Order: sequence, then C-alpha cells, then structure tokens
Amino acid sequence: MGSKKKDRKPKKVSGKDEQKEDNTEEVPIKSVENANAHKSQLQRLSEKDPEFYEYLKEHDKELLEFDDEEDGETDMDDDDNTQEGQDEGQDEEAETQSSTKKDKESSTKAITSEMVDSWIKTIHEERRIGAIRSIMRAFRSACHCGDDDSESKMSSMSFPVFNKILLFVLSEMDGILRTILKLPLSGGKKEMIVELMNTRAWKNYNHLVKAYLGNALHVLNQMTDTDMIAFTLRRLKYSSLFLAAFPSLLRKYIKVVLHFWGTGGGALPIVSLLFLRDICIRLGSDCIDECFKGIYKAYVLNCHFVNPSKLQQVQFLGNCVNELYRVDLPSAYQHAFLFIRQLSVILHEALSTKRKEIFRKVYEWKYMNCLQLWTGAICAYGSEADFKPLAYPLTQIISGVVRLVPTARYLPLRLRCIRMLNQIANATNTFIPVAVLLSDMLDMKELNKPPTGGVGKAVDLRTVLRVSKATIKTRSFQEACVFSVIEELAEHLAQWSYSPAFFELSFIPAVRMRSFCKSTKVERFRCEMRQFIREIEANSEFTNKKRMSISYLPNDPSASSFMEEEKKKDVSPLSKYVAILRQKAQQRNDSLVESSIIVGEKVSIFGKKKRKDDDDDDVNVDGAAVFSSTWLPSGDRKAKNLEEDEKDKKEKKRQKQKGVGKKGATDEDVVEDFVLSSDEEEEEEELSDDENPIETEDVKAKAKTQHKKGSGKSSKRKGNFRTKNRSKKRNKAN
Repeated sequence: MGSKKKDRKPKKVSGKDEQKEDNTEEVPIKSVENANAHKSQLQRLSEKDPEFYEYLKEHDKELLEFDDEEDGETDMDDDDNTQEGQDEGQDEEAETQSSTKKDKESSTKAITSEMVDSWIKTIHEERRIGAIRSIMRAFRSACHCGDDDSESKMSSMSFPVFNKILLFVLSEMDGILRTILKLPLSGGKKEMIVELMNTRAWKNYNHLVKAYLGNALHVLNQMTDTDMIAFTLRRLKYSSLFLAAFPSLLRKYIKVVLHFWGTGGGALPIVSLLFLRDICIRLGSDCIDECFKGIYKAYVLNCHFVNPSKLQQVQFLGNCVNELYRVDLPSAYQHAFLFIRQLSVILHEALSTKRKEIFRKVYEWKYMNCLQLWTGAICAYGSEADFKPLAYPLTQIISGVVRLVPTARYLPLRLRCIRMLNQIANATNTFIPVAVLLSDMLDMKELNKPPTGGVGKAVDLRTVLRVSKATIKTRSFQEACVFSVIEELAEHLAQWSYSPAFFELSFIPAVRMRSFCKSTKVERFRCEMRQFIREIEANSEFTNKKRMSISYLPNDPSASSFMEEEKKKDVSPLSKYVAILRQKAQQRNDSLVESSIIVGEKVSIFGKKKRKDDDDDDVNVDGAAVFSSTWLPSGDRKAKNLEEDEKDKKEKKRQKQKGVGKKGATDEDVVEDFVLSSDEEEEEEELSDDENPIETEDVKAKAKTQHKKGSGKSSKRKGNFRTKNRSKKRNKAN
C-alpha cells in the first residue's frame, strides 16, 4: 500500500496531469521534477500557513515524506509576478486536495467551541488565511449538517457551536472578505467588482467569496424560522455586491428572495424587498429586468383571492412592487407598458367575443388587483415624464371594465373601478367623467325599489366583486351601494370644487340626483341625497361669486391660479362635506370588522347585536352563498356547517312540537315554545318591513318588550298564539 501511494504522489499535485493516467514508470524524469516541485510547494506552505502544515504532519505524514534521490530544491523568483501567481495556484490546488482528504478523515471528529474560539481569535488578531479557511470549512459543515447526503456530513457539532459559527460568519465575513480583497468596508458598485476580477487577490481568494455566498444560499433554503431567514438576509445584503461576479448564484438568490417576499410573514417581506432593492441599485442592468418581472409574477400569484384578512396584505404587496420600480423608472415603464397591454388584450377579447369564460378572466380578483397595482403606480409616479403616458391607456381599460357587464350583481366591482378612476384623476390632475358612470348606477331599479329580502347580512364592498341575487334585495346591500355612490361622486366633484367651471360640471349630476330623490321610496336615501345637493349648490355659489370678480378668459394661463389659496386651505363647502363622508365611511368599515369578529357574519351592521337566545331559523342560505364562493377559502366548510345546523334545528322543532301536547311539560319546554313563537313573529315583522322598510328602532323595541311580557303565559296560550300568527301570515301572503 505504501509503494502505491508513493508512486501516485506526483499525480496528486500535478495540475495538468490530474485527469490523466499514472505514467510514472514510463517517464521517471518528469516524476522526479514533479516531486521536487511538490516538495518546494509544501515548504512554502509551512512558512505561509504553519497551522495547516502541522495538521498535515499529524494526519497525512506520507504526503510529506520523500526519498533522498527525489529530494531537490527549486529556486523561485519572488519578483516574477507571473511565476508567483502560478506557484500560488499550485499551492491552492495542493491545499484543496489535502483539505479534501483531511475532511474525509475527520468526518467523525466533532468541531468544538474551543476550536471555533481559537479560529475567531486568530482571525481578529492576525487575519491569518488558514484560520479563515478553517472557519469557512466549519461554516460549510454547519450549512449542510441537515442534508441526507453522506458526503456532506463533514463533521458533527453541537447546537451552541452551530449558532456560534453561523453568527460569526454571517456577521463578520463580509468585512473580512472586503479587507482581504482591499475593498471599502461598505457600499460599492458593480464596476468595482469588474475591476477586482482582474487582480491577483481575486484569483487567490474568490473561492472564499463563492463558498460564503453558496453555503449561505443553501442554508436559506433549509431554514423554516422566519426570524432566522430575516437575519440571514439582512447580513447577506451587505455582501450582495459580490453576486455580480457569479451570475448563476445571482439568479438563484433572486428566485429564493422573491419566494420569501411573497410567502413570508412578519418582517420577512420587508427584508426581502430591501435585499432586492439593494441588488438592483448596486448591480443595475444585471438583475433589474429579472427582479421587475419576478416581483410582478409573485404579486399576481398572491392576489388570486381577497377576503377581509388578506386585503391589507395585497395592498402591502402592491406598495412593495411600486417601491421597487422606483429604482429605475425608465425600465419600469417598459415592464408596466407590457403588463398593461396584456390586460387590454384580455379586455378586448371579452368585448369582441362576449363569451362567459372570457368575462370571468376580467371579472376576477387577479385582474382587478393588477388594475389596482398599476393605479397605485400612476398615483405614485404620474407626475414623472417616464410614467405619465401610461395614465391614459389604464383609464381606458378601467372604463371598459366598468361597462362590460352593467348589472346590479357587479355593483361592488363597478364601485371599485370608479374609485381607481378618481385616484388617477387626483394624481394626474386630469378630468375623468365618472359622474355619468355613478349616475347610471343610481338609475338601476334594484336601488330604487324597497328591499324585499329584509335587513340582510352586512356586505363589505371592498372584499367582494359580485353578490348573489338574494343579497341584492336586502336593505344592507342597498344602503352600502347608495352611500358608496354618494361618496365617490362627492370625491369627484370635490376635486373640481375650486374650478371656475364647477357650476357647469355639477349641473347634470345634480339633475340626476334630484331625479333619484323623486323615484326612490327609501326616505333615508332621499335625506342623504338632498343634503348632498345642498352642498353642491353651496359650492356653486362659492365658485360663481369668485368667478364674477375675474376678467381673464378660460384659456388664459392665469386661469390656473383661480382660487389657489382657497384650495390650499380646503375651505370649499364640498371639501368640508367630503371630509365628513370619509369619517362616516371609516366608521362603517370599522363596524364591519367589529361585527365580523364579535357578532359574526350573520348580523348586519345596520341592526343591533344579536341576542343569545335568538334562533337561526331565518338564515337565508342563498344570501350566504356569497360568503361561500371560491374566493373565500373556508367557504365549503361554512356551507356544510349551515346544512348541519338546519338539520339540527328541524330535529329540535319536531321534539318541541311533541312536547307541547304533553301535560307534564318542563320549564325547558316552555322556553323552547317561546322561542318558536318569537321567531314566527319576527318573520311577521320582516313581512311588514317589505311594506314599510323605514321602520324605526322604537317600534322594534316595543315589539321586543311585548315578547318579554308574554314569557310567563301558559304553553297552551302560546300554542294558540302561534296558530293565530300562522293564519295572519297566510292572509298576508294571499
């Protein structure tokens, strides 16, 4: 065995003959020269890295033993930079081969805390390359300690040692590498790395940089704790400049970080965004296109569905996309133009083919959230010359979406689109005729006739695009739609409340609102609309009074300064009115959240809190379908629970009806009979609501008081009362 190893020594260190067969017997002179060269390399290694040389003495003595006839000295010219670079390359090769053998032999040897402390001390005090290589080998072992591959299990270590290695390397390796490569300790641009790649220091130590970034990426893919991932990304952000030298690693990092941005929780999305933003600023064109495309795709994947809990997350992700695009607006314009064009192609196909499956591509959350994303981009950068041209095509697309399916079931979607148009108009100071779209909504018969579905469930228009037919007939839905129309129309007119043409702009909307006041039978809508009309008239008087005192024409450049001081102070009647409407809308949204948490989905925000003893026999299953559609992940389970509840209630009714005829009825039976009679009377009240939907709270309170007074009567009398109620209901139905 010893003779074979001795014969293979020259093959082991020769860089050119490493992949060839062993020819020592045929070319003995060449073998001697290689052995002499290897001997001189190991001598230089003993001077350069004594610690590693001592380790070789302990674990690989055969590598250091040579015959006297092969022993020879080779003089090296230290001043010759080319020859010195070749020698150092051979040193690196010898060290790599030796370290590979050392790693295999020490696979069962544990890395202790004392070893790590000694390496850290040596690095801090002497900056020795040997200690840096040792800590990097330990870092690789720590990053691969959970792998199934047996070759990757280079050593074993305890959890404290694992933490110490990772914390040290992630915290200080960036500064160490910058010191070795003679770079500034912070910052830097891609051009700095391009220049560095031509130096001898980079050729000698680039493998340390690649090992650091590669092993850190590997451990990122293995981590599951959000805080650990966030910490690792924070530290790697300082070394992101080095990724310019490794394009394949750069692409892998972008892919992994985009995944963390879209799916992570806590601070991880923000940390991921900062990492992407940093590499876009530092590396420029090398990664901007890939980051811009990747973050848009990640956004689309995360906005397929929206519910109250995910609404804020989707808005946050949209803000992140716009923040990343701020890095390079000309490049962002190219991507935004392409993505907006894709939306227009889908809309054009829906308008031309008029097929249901194409309509669904437009009237879905993914499409609407993409429109909302680009609306936010226009609002943020609409004043920039690079982004302003996108405002017009986006406005045309949104207007087309509003008119695609003009039915009452899609009123929430139409209101959402009109809200986007108002935002674009405010950001670009451009007139967009949304008053016509809003007035058309008021003319729908579903908002003019009295509700026939009772109070109904609370509807959050921010989290739905379509409602069921049963929901349209409820009072809560009608109120939500009418109030939202008033709010958006007020926002639109308030934008031009300081314009000299306000009287002309508001004339037709005011006429159509007066027409709505005459046609609607809901007094609450009529009162709110009349108040709005009075504010419009007051604002017209406000602007006309100022307009009478000016002498310039509308096309005069000085017309742009009309009532500029008043606009800064927000003193117009409509501006004050809009501020009040915003407060009311915020209160309604807050009460929606409270009702969904405290009371539940089955109670409208316009009613009172549900009593504990209320039965759920009057649950409208059709109206609940809107909450169990595909955009609500837990909808199927809720629908099943509703069916099970209905079965339980029917079974309870049968038991109650059997218990009424018995003489020895218990107190519990009496209470159950009372609940039954109260439920039937509540149904009778709902029928009366259809005839007079503006029932006051005082009437309801009196009805509840009468229920409580009748609770002490006998079960026989309650049975008679229930029979009378049934006969009354039949008469009213006839």
